[in-house]
Amino acid sequence: MEIVYASLTLRRPGEPLHDSEAAEVVDALWAHAQPGDGLQHASARLERDRIDLLLYLMTRNAPTEPSALCRAHTLIERSQRHSPALRRRYLPPAPHTHDADDICW
Repeated sequence: MEIVYASLTLRRPGEPLHDSEAAEVVDALWAHAQPGDGLQHASARLERDRIDLLLYLMTRNAPTEPSALCRAHTLIERSQRHSPALRRRYLPPAPHTHDADDICW
């Protein structure tokens, strides 16, 4: 299993975060997860102007498969793009930069 740390930043800094927001973000990730993402577990913690995420992903052994970092970025980007709640509250993630050996979808 591999663990990826990521954050989503609020569109309007200083806007209050509500107690159920962490669960709502995790629910959105699960709703948009695909089998190829390899998501096993997700947790979220509220911070001042962002929500921090820990994504637990299955380890892929084949060198031709996307890395955990690529899969996590793809999942977060997909969730933010397709979830009205995430799109309304959070900025899209920055473009993923990767090594030449790292294959992303």
